Amino acid sequence: MNLYPVRAIYMAEMARTRRTMLQSIVSPVISTSLYFVVFGAAIGSRISEIGGVSYGAFIVPGLIMLMLLTQSVSNASFGIFFPKFSGSIYEILSAPISYLEVVIGYVGAAASKSILLGLIILATSSFFVPLEIAHPFWMLTFLVLTAVTFSLLGFIIGIWADGFDKLQLVPLLVITPLTFLGGSFYSIDMLPPFWQTVTLANPVVYLVSGFRWSFYGISDVSVAASVAMISLFLVASLVTIAWIFRTGYRLKP
Repeated sequence: MNLYPVRAIYMAEMARTRRTMLQSIVSPVISTSLYFVVFGAAIGSRISEIGGVSYGAFIVPGLIMLMLLTQSVSNASFGIFFPKFSGSIYEILSAPISYLEVVIGYVGAAASKSILLGLIILATSSFFVPLEIAHPFWMLTFLVLTAVTFSLLGFIIGIWADGFDKLQLVPLLVITPLTFLGGSFYSIDMLPPFWQTVTLANPVVYLVSGFRWSFYGISDVSVAASVAMISLFLVASLVTIAWIFRTGYRLKP
């Protein structure tokens, strides 16, 4: 593997983040802080604890996961869409760079931004609620795996999209609703039995539950199921990207 093109793509994408610092970093942090204020005041006063954890602390993993999913998809989709839009993607495809190096450069940059933002929000959360991380290794593992997996998904969306409107179609109409309904702000044990069963069909439940377990040792589903689900997402995304480059879908005229 030639690391020079990987580094070039990676550094170019990270430089774009520095140029849009207000939008890329500051805005998500402010939005997350507002969630703490609104949910802490409106719901936290009515729900003191869930599973022995204060409500304010309980929603921290869900908030980080909400940001991680949406930002990973957005960063990666915009990153690959602009070269397509400007036509510079053909220069990359014609250069002596393997498809694997292209994917690592773009996806690595998108995942790095999301991981950095997740850690910043984690640090910000400590100013609002007392935090504890029972399993630091698994917390970082879920953080990295989720960022990489959904950056791969964003890469796929960026290639599939043929207009700016389609870039936000999946994050707004699929990712965000599934995250809100995936136990980010509540435990699915609080739902009636029928809706608990329905909620288990939501794949985001497994990601949020596993991530929350790494903080407090409590989860709505087994940790093994959470690891299996994120692994399944990862493999499916890799297979899809391999097919895209093999067939030239939406890449070659």
